[in-house]
Amino acid sequence: MSKSSGYLLEIVAYRDGEAILNGARPRRAHEEVQLRAPFVAFGLLVFQSGRIWYPLKSEVLEAQHVGVARGKMITVLMILCTLAMAALCFLLAKMLSQGDFTQKLVDVGKGRMSVFRLLYCVDSDSRNFGGEIVASVLHSHGVKWVFTLCGGHISPILVACEKKTIRVVDTRSEATAVFAADAVSRLGEPIGVACVTAGPGVTNTVTAVQNAQMAQSAVLVIGGATSALLKGRGSLQDIDQIGIMKSVCKYAVSVSRVKDIASTLRRAVQIARSDVPGPVFVEIPVDVLHPLHMVEAEMKLNRKPTSFHGYMLHWFMELYVSRVFGGAWKSCSFSPLPVKYRRATSSQVQKCCALLIESKQPLILIGGQAMLLPDSIQDLISALKTIHVPCYCNGMARGLLAEAAYLQIYHKRREALKEADFVILAGAACDFRLDYGRSINPRAKVVAVNRSKSLLLQNADVFWKAALAVQGDACDFIIQLADAVSSMSTYSRPDDWLHRLKTRDRQAEEDITKVAAVETIVPSTVNPVALLLNVEEIIPKDAIIVVDGGDFVGTSAYVLKARGPLKWLDPGAFGTLGVGAGFALGAKLCHPDVPVWIIFGDGAFGFSVPEIDSLVRHQLPVVAVVGNDGGWAQIQRTQISLFGSSVACTLSPVAYEKVAEGFGAIGFAVDSSNVNSLNAMVDSINEHSRAAFINAHIGRTTFRDGSISI
Repeated sequence: MSKSSGYLLEIVAYRDGEAILNGARPRRAHEEVQLRAPFVAFGLLVFQSGRIWYPLKSEVLEAQHVGVARGKMITVLMILCTLAMAALCFLLAKMLSQGDFTQKLVDVGKGRMSVFRLLYCVDSDSRNFGGEIVASVLHSHGVKWVFTLCGGHISPILVACEKKTIRVVDTRSEATAVFAADAVSRLGEPIGVACVTAGPGVTNTVTAVQNAQMAQSAVLVIGGATSALLKGRGSLQDIDQIGIMKSVCKYAVSVSRVKDIASTLRRAVQIARSDVPGPVFVEIPVDVLHPLHMVEAEMKLNRKPTSFHGYMLHWFMELYVSRVFGGAWKSCSFSPLPVKYRRATSSQVQKCCALLIESKQPLILIGGQAMLLPDSIQDLISALKTIHVPCYCNGMARGLLAEAAYLQIYHKRREALKEADFVILAGAACDFRLDYGRSINPRAKVVAVNRSKSLLLQNADVFWKAALAVQGDACDFIIQLADAVSSMSTYSRPDDWLHRLKTRDRQAEEDITKVAAVETIVPSTVNPVALLLNVEEIIPKDAIIVVDGGDFVGTSAYVLKARGPLKWLDPGAFGTLGVGAGFALGAKLCHPDVPVWIIFGDGAFGFSVPEIDSLVRHQLPVVAVVGNDGGWAQIQRTQISLFGSSVACTLSPVAYEKVAEGFGAIGFAVDSSNVNSLNAMVDSINEHSRAAFINAHIGRTTFRDGSISI
């Protein structure tokens, strides 16, 4: 074919990095490789200036005869034409399925409707919006509250939730919203939900989301975002939110089409609740949440273009909008997907049972993970009574054995672990809290049960060794173990061992009482141990206790007893300060008729001060005790002993009771002169049914000497 025919048809083939041009002189393939590479994987034909690039599955084509090459080319063209016809038939069938197809076709012909809206089945008359789908999914999943700090990107979700009778609870920081969602998840709700605006709204949640991840709480964070059209173009609050959140979440995803909202949220909730629970993040751009007519108005799609560039831009915008809203309002399921988790096998349970029968001094450590099946908690308690082994309960498991206190040991855990010959780690990990496993008797037989594969054998074969490792739910395992034990006539309860541990426990309690009698260095301040012993007597027996702090909260962990299962909320392994108000807010919403008490350190309280407003506005009458020693005592103690300086560890003795009153709450101040009036103060608080804050000026003692802060 000559050049005079208009287009020069050349068959370009490749062999060993060289280009063969119609059998002519070879030339280097780098001349074509930039265009060739993207098409090789797809086996495409590309026409450009009369030239045909003809790769087929990366195979080398040696064009020795133009006729052979043309034959192959024709074959590929026929295949592509067949595929194009099939696609056209599919689109035609899709359009014909629309009831008003004829009228829409007329509208397209007259320019009243773009062909893209016809192809994507866009309902241009609908006033529905994506926020309504979000609310419908949450409602179908039993969500009662959405915690938020408002923002323009998420307004459609909040308004739709209000219409669905989902209570929208606004806080003064996004972190508090996530902490509140974390609390309701821990207290037995299917999932906690926080909804935050784009950019800073999302980044402000990172610490709270990481805390939820390490506490294994099922939390759904919904984040607003700029339109996909404006991503990377300098839009307000536009950042790579998925890149940030995927490091602290089990699952992070962005929704680009309205019709994908429901399926994405359902999948996200399933992931959050399955196996090891944790936080998930779903980003929903602002145009996906708003109604079509608002998006059209914002994009100015109703204006007629007047130039070629304008027509091309209008064409592109129509394609984008059609894709976002295509098939948006077709019926779909909002119901929850099944939650999955591993269970122990019968052979694993039998092996553990055999090890238990052989032991003389068994011990069970129950972690918060054992509380992930709230409907099975009573069965778990019954199972522990059947097994009749001394137990230490940590984290969310504190209070599990309130009705079987004879089995629960509170103090001297390190000594007990060194003496035990058999230990079950039921949802407990060998991290810093167990000195990475060094606390356990190296000769003890250890059975580890954990949903998390990474935590199951954490630090194993370094400081401890597992006789049996079970990746499964700890609550289910203990219940199965109890069934196996009850059928064994050879099982002998370790009553002597239990009596010895309980005797040691009582001695520790007496030692704590002795510390309470010691005067503080500053006479006007209250001994923190004495104050907490008084608080222990005042807190109602059905109360939920929230703790947020360092030194004062560390002391409270020795003095205060959790009132029952799921009655104790602390940050967990991450040790985050600032959880107090959010946890209390979530707890009071879950249990409005149950007293909620917060134990604050004055340092940690600084994070929650603005949330006094949230508690007052939402009429949540919690009671808080702030241990005010004017400093970051836990850090200060160690820093002075090591380096002789208290730099950055000193705080002002703020009148927090007046701060609380400024927000509309009740405030009291306590020192050595009126500490005996604490009961009367609480009576007055109960009469007013408002949030109340007791600012207790405490002194320093030696009780916490040697405690760790790193």
